[in-house]
Amino acid sequence: MMSDPRLLVVLLNYRTPQMTLRAAKAALADMPETAELVIVDNASGDGSMGIFEQALADWDLGARVRLILSGRNGGFGAGCNIGLAEQMSDGSAPDFFYLLNSDAFPDPGCIATLLDHMTRHPRAGFAASHVRGEDDLPHTTAFRFPSIAGEFEGAVRFGPVSRLLAHAIVAPPLPEKTTQVDWAAGASVMIRAATLEEIGRFDETFFLYFEETDLMKRGARAGWSCWYVPEARVVHIGSVSTGMKEWQRMPAYWFASRRHYFIKTHGRAYAAAAWGARLTGSALHALRCALTGRNPQDPAFFTRDLARHGLGLRSGSGRATARRPVSEDRT
Repeated sequence: MMSDPRLLVVLLNYRTPQMTLRAAKAALADMPETAELVIVDNASGDGSMGIFEQALADWDLGARVRLILSGRNGGFGAGCNIGLAEQMSDGSAPDFFYLLNSDAFPDPGCIATLLDHMTRHPRAGFAASHVRGEDDLPHTTAFRFPSIAGEFEGAVRFGPVSRLLAHAIVAPPLPEKTTQVDWAAGASVMIRAATLEEIGRFDETFFLYFEETDLMKRGARAGWSCWYVPEARVVHIGSVSTGMKEWQRMPAYWFASRRHYFIKTHGRAYAAAAWGARLTGSALHALRCALTGRNPQDPAFFTRDLARHGLGLRSGSGRATARRPVSEDRT
């Protein structure tokens, strides 16, 4: 078992400096004494760095906390990669990285629980927390990898279909015990440095969405496991930097990320079939809602935008309705 592992905590900020400082305080209170924290500002351009510099001067923690300003906002993965490329303050390489969203706050013992799990499972590449909202309701953060069947099931939203395709449901019920899963959301996740050395960091083609799915898929293909550890708990507000709760229409980069994931992971033929399955399921869902008088669960223009994007046409959803983030969540 690894003794005194070197841990670097990575916080990504985009225009939420006070929230990020709250997350940093929660992380510092839960981190081992030897762990360090790096805050990456994702080219906020709103004075965040000045706020951080003043706060850190007041905290007077020396090399235990440092700031990095990104030269551009390349998205969630690109911002995280800046932190994941860092070393410890003494120049040594971290053994583990802990990614924490800027609006997520670890409970006491969360980080130690994840770290302990990783040290006891040498082939664990990722270990993710139980995530709950401020209302104490759990967030769905443990998933199966997307598939053609999973795309259809998730889009059609029809009980008999879901029972038939239960094995493919992307977001199954959360496990009650520590369980190996396909992938997990990155709001609070421990990552083994050796895993990144083998498979690489986040693919920066993804501006937002599907970047964790891709990273953990690459890890799985290389023999690294991903775990959901419900004993490690965080409170997560969600969608603060992205403004997702205010969206009236899915942004273009969601469709672009989805398409890139399927093409990269499975090839163009599979990606086309997955697109067709999602499109068909969404259309059937809309038809059933029209016939029964129910409100559709898809955002406005979703089926139209999905169809246009699948044909290589601009969806138009990236203009007035999408904000350019990004530091976190998507749950």
